[in-house]
Amino acid sequence: MTLMTTLLDVVQPGYGALGAGLAAIGAGIGIGQIGKGAVDAIARQPEASNDIRANMILAAALVEGVALLAAVAGLLAVFQK
Repeated sequence: MTLMTTLLDVVQPGYGALGAGLAAIGAGIGIGQIGKGAVDAIARQPEASNDIRANMILAAALVEGVALLAAVAGLLAVFQK
């Protein structure tokens, strides 16, 4: 029995849906903060906009990837059994 199936056995299905929703909200807030920081940085140093934009896209992709995994784990908890 893997750790993931053990965790899914303990969690009630309703909490899985709540976790998937919180993952989506958290990703939205995180990506918003990344965008805000990038816009502020570009306003301070316009000549570095290409580097800032590349780092912003990478950071947003990492946040979105973690949120996707959390949402999938939450939905697995909902549809288990």
